Amino acid sequence: MKKAIVLGGSGFLGSHVADALSDAGFEVTLFDIKESPHIREDQKQIIGDILSEESVFKAIDGQDYVYHMAGIADIDECHNSPLNTVKFNILGTTLVLDACVKAKVKKIVFASSAYVYSQSGSFYRVSKQACENLIEAYYEKYGLSYVILRYGSLYGPRSDRRNSLYRICEDALVNHEINYSGKGDEKREFIHVDDASKMSVQVLDKDFDNQNIMLTGVDRIEYRDLLLMVSEILHDKVSINYVPKKSGTHYKHSPYSFSPKFARKLSTNPRVDLGQGLINLLSEIHEKLHPELQEKFGLLIQKSDL
Repeated sequence: MKKAIVLGGSGFLGSHVADALSDAGFEVTLFDIKESPHIREDQKQIIGDILSEESVFKAIDGQDYVYHMAGIADIDECHNSPLNTVKFNILGTTLVLDACVKAKVKKIVFASSAYVYSQSGSFYRVSKQACENLIEAYYEKYGLSYVILRYGSLYGPRSDRRNSLYRICEDALVNHEINYSGKGDEKREFIHVDDASKMSVQVLDKDFDNQNIMLTGVDRIEYRDLLLMVSEILHDKVSINYVPKKSGTHYKHSPYSFSPKFARKLSTNPRVDLGQGLINLLSEIHEKLHPELQEKFGLLIQKSDL
C-alpha cells in the first residue's frame, strides 16, 4: 500500500483530500498543529508545527507522496499579517521541500491558487507565487517531482466563515440577510470540494508530473445570480444588500493577468452541481445551529426550486 501524508490535513481542503486518498487505497497520515475532527478510522494523525524542521522531517520520512496544504489560506488574514504569511507559507514550504528531498519522496503536491495569475490577492498571492518558484527550483536542483494545483473557488462541507459561500449561507440562515461586498457582477467558477479532492488524487498519474494544474468549476456564475439562488432555496425570505467593496484584495471577473507561466486546466463533469452543493451546505450549517430541527429543514429545502 502506497503511503501519503497530508500536511494541513485537519483543514477544510486537506481533510477532504485525505479522505479521497484513503478511498483510493492509500495509507494516509494527517499532519497538522490541531487535531482533526474529521479523521477516519483508517487514517492516523501526527500533531506538529509546519515551522519545526525536526517534526516535519519525522512526519515525511517514509512517505511516498506529500500533499502540502498547510499554511495561511485566508486572503484577508494574509493581507493583515504579512510577517506570519511569509513564515507559515514561504518558510514552511521551504522546510517541507527540504524534508522531501532528504526523505526521497516520490512527489510533492502543492496547494496553490488561481490568484498567482492576478494582481489581486495581496500577500496571499505573493506567498503562493514564491512557493511555486521554490518548488520549481527544488526540482531543477534536486529532481524533486511535483504537481502544483491552482485551486479556484472551493466550497462545501467542513468550511467556515473564511469561505465566501459559507458566510453567505450562514448569514442567510441566521440573519435572513446577505450583505455582499461588491456590485454582484463579480464572476467565479465554483468547484465543490468533493470534486476538487478527487481530482487532486488523479494528478498523481505520471502524465501530470512537474506541471501546474488549474482546478476550477466548469461553469461561471455572477455573485448576483448566486445570491438569488440562495434566496430562492430559502423561499425568498432573505434580503440581499450590496455594500461598497472593502478592499482590493479579491479579483472581480478573472484572476488572470499576463504571466509567462501557464497551467494546464483539469476539469471533469461535476459530481456535485452548484444547486445541490448549496442545499447541502445550507443543511450542514442549519444542523450546527439547530440540530433538533434538521429533519424538518431537510424536507423544507428539498421542495425549493433551483
